[in-house]
Amino acid sequence: MNEIFSGSFTQQEPIPEEAIEAAVAVLRHGRLHRYNTAPGELGETALLEQEFAAQMGAKYCLAVASGGYALATALRAVGVKPGDRVLTNAFTLAPVPGSIASVGAVPVYVGVTEQLVIDLDDLAAKLDQAKVLMLSHMRGHLCDMERLMALCDAAGVTVIEDCAHTMGASWNGVPSGRSGAVGCYSCQTYKHVNSGEGGLLITDDEEIAARAVMLSGSYMLFERHLAAPGAEVFERIKYQTPNISGRMDNLRAAILRPQLRVLDQQVARWNERYRAIEAGLRGTPGLTVIDRPEQEVYVGSSIQFLLLDWAAEKVTDVVRRCAARGVELKWFGAAEPVGFTSRYDSWRYAPSAPMPQSDRVLAGIVDMRVPLTFSLEDCALIARIIRAEVGAVFQGQAVAG
Repeated sequence: MNEIFSGSFTQQEPIPEEAIEAAVAVLRHGRLHRYNTAPGELGETALLEQEFAAQMGAKYCLAVASGGYALATALRAVGVKPGDRVLTNAFTLAPVPGSIASVGAVPVYVGVTEQLVIDLDDLAAKLDQAKVLMLSHMRGHLCDMERLMALCDAAGVTVIEDCAHTMGASWNGVPSGRSGAVGCYSCQTYKHVNSGEGGLLITDDEEIAARAVMLSGSYMLFERHLAAPGAEVFERIKYQTPNISGRMDNLRAAILRPQLRVLDQQVARWNERYRAIEAGLRGTPGLTVIDRPEQEVYVGSSIQFLLLDWAAEKVTDVVRRCAARGVELKWFGAAEPVGFTSRYDSWRYAPSAPMPQSDRVLAGIVDMRVPLTFSLEDCALIARIIRAEVGAVFQGQAVAG
């Protein structure tokens, strides 16, 4: 009899009690707007920024309404103008090229390797086409950051890191988001801390930080920020920087602060689950597990594997068969977008050219969330189901061939 998984791939853990109590306190006093504070009070949002900057070893931090808003704000703050070209990953999610398009710039896509990271050889060939790289650490996979930064620094290309899937990760001991000029993080429900929506932006550059604060809608109240540059920096830019309101509120910040204090413990729990699934998938005929480099500390909040060079109908058969047994897989190789699994050629507001090597990889990427609501036993069961269904389809494909 076939085993069935009955859990949910979209159910998160409850918000911690400490965060609930902090949120209720904000609701009781009613001062939700980040600049609405009582005399002598330090608002939750300002405290969140101060604490996250310290946690990441950054000079400055800004809390905003979403991860996508953080990305667009970073682009504006580093000086991207309408018509500029911005390098970015071909393997990413829609908010990344969307943020580039939102400022009137044009994405230039860089290929993906079989390790699911940006193709550094392709990047090297395209560095003369733009002055900014929006690097997406897609699905939590970190590339060789030393080589990437050496290439970009030599070419005078500013790096913005999209760390939506890598909060808590690092490369060679350097936290994700601390190699480039700006690091941007998401606090959306399916990310590593959960306020429903929300974003964080960090930088060591005082002018980038000041512009970001003004862009977020500070109403000249920048002195109420605890992780921002001094007033003299704002004096240089405050009348030339538009207000594009996208502030985080005190309610979301109150929910996030306790979660960030236990991020390391949560990362360890995710990685236990990731490794349990990974171990169960290894050695499955036709399935390629993505080996993680020893320099990388990852956060296993999702897992990917490759069905490389499979016929499209066989991949969809695996997805269908696993779904029938309660396991929700997403495929990045479909011709049309399904939910979040769009491809670079799906975003028709921006030009693109075929990228055969990357298309081959994208056609084989299968993706699965790993919520902390899963037990280790759940993870072992899920791996058995995937292994069985991939094996059945692969065997049938081999016989037919």
